[in-house]
Amino acid sequence: MTSSSGTPFRRVILAAVMLGATACAPANRTADGVIALRGATIHPAPNSPPIPQGVVLIRDGKIEAVGSAASIEVPEGAAELDLTGQYLVAGYWNSHVHFAGERWAGADSAQAARLNAAVREMLTRWGVTSAFDTGSDLAGTLALRQRIDSGDVDGPRIFTTGDIIFPSGAPMGRFRVTSPGEAGAAADSLLARNADGIKVYAQAWWDPALVLSPEVLARVVAAAHQRNLPVFAHPSNRVGLHNAVAAGVDVLTHTTPQIGPWSDSLIASMRAADMALIPTLALWRFELEKESVPAAEIAEFQGRGVAQLRAWFAAGGTVLFGTDVGYMTDFSTVEELEQMAAAGMSFHDILASMTTVPAAWNGLEASSGRIAAGFDADLVVLGSDPTRDITALADVRYTFRGGRPIYSAAEQ
Repeated sequence: MTSSSGTPFRRVILAAVMLGATACAPANRTADGVIALRGATIHPAPNSPPIPQGVVLIRDGKIEAVGSAASIEVPEGAAELDLTGQYLVAGYWNSHVHFAGERWAGADSAQAARLNAAVREMLTRWGVTSAFDTGSDLAGTLALRQRIDSGDVDGPRIFTTGDIIFPSGAPMGRFRVTSPGEAGAAADSLLARNADGIKVYAQAWWDPALVLSPEVLARVVAAAHQRNLPVFAHPSNRVGLHNAVAAGVDVLTHTTPQIGPWSDSLIASMRAADMALIPTLALWRFELEKESVPAAEIAEFQGRGVAQLRAWFAAGGTVLFGTDVGYMTDFSTVEELEQMAAAGMSFHDILASMTTVPAAWNGLEASSGRIAAGFDADLVVLGSDPTRDITALADVRYTFRGGRPIYSAAEQ
């Protein structure tokens, strides 16, 4: 796509940003450095009415104004992108990703082009502007974050738990613990090295006998909560789930289809603990197909996870969108969106799980998750109407972070 001058839009935007216009320039004066996105139907927030033929003005990485074309005057000299017929939503949060494996090796020194391609394929292609990594080499992920934050690599804002804490006996992991003392030391080590939270395997999926006790989990929770940071738990099975709830972990990183329906009492306990749930419903198909499980059995198993999400959401439970990509090699968000809709979540509910809910959960509700004046210009342009088809949330044409395009479908 090109600007009105015929120059490729990405070059116009980057040039405008580099000019660094003064933030206080009034709207009726020439304003080099201002970016104007115009013509799209804007969904400012999940429960806000859409703005047809809207305009968003961006200056210095922040949204300066948003409204109808009649109410917003585009400054002379602004870089403009005509988005007529498209849809604009706030940038997405993916609250369950992994920067693990060869594609992220040597993140501190790898060529930017390689990292750009990896980030684009896994995240920004799908509209992700903020990602919570829930298990990876901490040093490597912090190096990747530094490369992105410096502008050397195009990517989302990254939060990370770093290395996962496993039960003793696990065949992998830097931290394998038995006692509360060992667990506390592991958590303290990660948090001292700037982890943004802690991830625990409450129960191993490959060997249900490998379990972290409620006492061990409680020691990890205490270490994280002392610093106002969250604990994510991989529950795997019934014991892991109940131990995680009893210990007061903050987030379950998966549903648990293997144990059947969640009881009302379990859901009440989870809600009393103020937990959040990342459903990862597409993961179950991905996992079972690797084991050549028949399609009918996969659908039944996945359906149990959908039923758990339905019960949780109907009870008022907090839902965070997350896909487990980085472990999952199917990066598309389409199936996750479809399965969340099958659980009874509306467009507004699902968009909230990707925007306002995680922003608030991470304490960033004053700057992230909405298209509003003063907020970060983290934005996603969609090619089709998400109120008519939920999978349109994956029909990403542009992803902006801080007003800068970090993904363009036209360039692929």
